[in-house]
Amino acid sequence: MTQLSDTQAIILSAAAQRPERIALPLPDSLRGGAATKVVSTMIARGLLQEVEVNARRGEPIWRETGDGHGTTLVATDAGLAAIGIEPDDADTARPSGTEAPPQDPAQDGDAEAAQSTRTPRAGTKQAALIAMLRAPDGATIEEITAATGWQAHTVRGAIAGALKKKLGLDVTSEKVEGRGRVYRIA
Repeated sequence: MTQLSDTQAIILSAAAQRPERIALPLPDSLRGGAATKVVSTMIARGLLQEVEVNARRGEPIWRETGDGHGTTLVATDAGLAAIGIEPDDADTARPSGTEAPPQDPAQDGDAEAAQSTRTPRAGTKQAALIAMLRAPDGATIEEITAATGWQAHTVRGAIAGALKKKLGLDVTSEKVEGRGRVYRIA
């Protein structure tokens, strides 16, 4: 399932309840550059699409195209699926010249693979932490705190947050006689 921020989920939920799945107006708390950033991310992920405004219906305008026309934002089938709503029949989707082409599912897998293979900059404390955990003997919290200058709770947070969640590394731990708990990257 697609990970959504709270704001993205609110936008998609509101669009699902509106006629034609129009995502505008955006939440009042979302303005200016923040709105542009959230919307551009959602368009890139295929959750929203820009379609030409139907002026007769009084649809809200997201941006003007420069030729006297404008575009509005519409939730895509993928956007509805991301919030757990099955898309309606194809007749609710509106054809438009500004639609983004459908994304190839293989590209999504490549994006996830690229994200999980991120590496930290060389010479950083995070790079030193990873090097210590990749060593055959692994490292204890005490050894890591001595090498990085971090406190023990910071080391545990870096292992759980940065290494496991963000970088997707498989960090294991085991109790070793005479050394204590040893952490390793499997």
